[in-house]
Parts: sequence; structure tokens; C-alpha cells
Amino acid sequence: MGFEKKLLLVGVGYTAEKKGDLLLINVGFSHPIYFQIPDGLDVTTPDQTTIVIKGYHKQNVGDFSAKIRSMRKPEPYKGKGIKYSDEVVRRKAGKVVGGAT
Repeated sequence: MGFEKKLLLVGVGYTAEKKGDLLLINVGFSHPIYFQIPDGLDVTTPDQTTIVIKGYHKQNVGDFSAKIRSMRKPEPYKGKGIKYSDEVVRRKAGKVVGGAT
């Protein structure tokens, strides 16, 4: 196929699974999230933490992958979330715990 985006799920218990024409994602909410896979796109899950989206139209591939990523964007402190495979998440330092003086 023409264009491809790879999404990685980073976090404890974050999983993805394809069931028929639905994509089932568990990303820390109290319920799983279902996405209807649009026509013209081929979605595969090689393992539980990787989603590969392929299609002939670049915009359709990008829109669908952005929709999935928007459910849980990578956060800067622990890096948990859904990120593109080539995305670099800038990490921030946490709080510095000071003693009571």
C-alpha cells in the first residue's frame, strides 16, 4: 500500500487489538475504546503495543492515526501515551523534593 503510520502504545496495561472491522484500544480509561476502521485503510496489530495503519490516501491515514493518538497523547513526565514510531517525546524533570529546614 502507499502510505504507512506506526503508532506505539507506551504504558502499563496499554493494549490494542483488531476485531473484524473494529480497533479495540485500552489506554487507562475505565472502558475500552472502539474505533471503526474506515474503508480503504488496512490496520494491523503485530503485537499488543503496536498499531500499523496503511492506505493509499495520505490524508486518510494521517487523520485516522491522529484520531487514535488524540485519545491519550504522550505526556512529558513519564512518557506514557500513544505516540508515532518516529516521534520523540521531550521529557521534563519532576519536582525536586526538598527537606524541611
